[in-house]
Amino acid sequence: MTGFSFGHAAGADWREAADRCLTNLGPVPATGNLGILYITDSLADQMGEVLDRLRAATGVAHWVGAVGTGICATGIEYYDRPAVAAMVGSFPDDSFRVFSPILKDLDGFMTRNGDWMKARQPFFGLVHADPSNPLLEALIKQLAARTTSGFLIGGLASSRNGVHLYADGVAEGGLTGVLFSQEVGVATRLSQGCIPIGPHRVITEARRNIMIQLDGRPALEVLQEDIGGTLARDLSRIGGLIFAGLPIAGSDTGDYLARNLVGIDPQSGLVAIGDMVEQGDRVMFCRRDADTAREDLLRMLTAIGKGLEGPPRGGIYISCLGRGRNLFGKNSEELKLIASELGDFPLIGFYANGEISQDRLYGYTGVLMLFV
Repeated sequence: MTGFSFGHAAGADWREAADRCLTNLGPVPATGNLGILYITDSLADQMGEVLDRLRAATGVAHWVGAVGTGICATGIEYYDRPAVAAMVGSFPDDSFRVFSPILKDLDGFMTRNGDWMKARQPFFGLVHADPSNPLLEALIKQLAARTTSGFLIGGLASSRNGVHLYADGVAEGGLTGVLFSQEVGVATRLSQGCIPIGPHRVITEARRNIMIQLDGRPALEVLQEDIGGTLARDLSRIGGLIFAGLPIAGSDTGDYLARNLVGIDPQSGLVAIGDMVEQGDRVMFCRRDADTAREDLLRMLTAIGKGLEGPPRGGIYISCLGRGRNLFGKNSEELKLIASELGDFPLIGFYANGEISQDRLYGYTGVLMLFV
């Protein structure tokens, strides 16, 4: 697998943004056979035109991508204006398979792709999804289970002007993307953006998404103990700062799912979170702010960098729409941090309405995939 060509640009409209992106992309090698594209939601209604323009100019037939409220590339982020980021890679023949949206189950997907999957044994996938599909979490797990690594990387499209995906054609409603065989080498990590601030607690009583007791004590009492006196005395300050972390059983990296605190009841001592919980589950409380997000992103970049034998050929970065300028600052600080730690290499991505790593749907994370 050779290197990657990439380009990114903003413009007054879709034509100007696409043409500037193509200029920056430069000549595409004759071996270039897969394109990845992200556009800002200012261009959501012109996604088909943008892809047609790139396909005609590059000669690359296969493309996957999504719309985001923001997109990114090496050292830069784009928001609130027409912008395009595109990457073209050269992959071994028959080492990837673009697939159309999976809406309800994998039956149709296997009918269309089963022969290729049996012959090529897909190792992992880059996927994009429509957040309106209520079956997404189940579909993600089912598709990940069909790969030999059990790993998908991706995100949910985010848009104020209609949600759109692309997989050799504009699509909506489901899970779509591209599967790769083991011939395609990758490295991947995720950054939670949070720092645990208390021990693991056992949920000793719960009802749906409401934690009633932790370690046999009122849940709110335990929350106040873990977050400390200043915040405990003014619970109005914890929104967007304190989260519930649900540890993932069997994880050897201490991985967890960060979930919002959606309500508290001071009189009854209840704490409601943005996920279903049961008696016997474990939970910990986490803090998320600019400092913890930067610290955790640096930790992730250091870890993935140690495993590299040379510069990445290319990469995809999918970050939560609550990160980027909302968390790291307005001057593309999140992407500049990646460049400062891993160097200047082709990287594109988008700000998602949920991030996918392995077989799970996350929130508030940054997911990095490197082609090596």
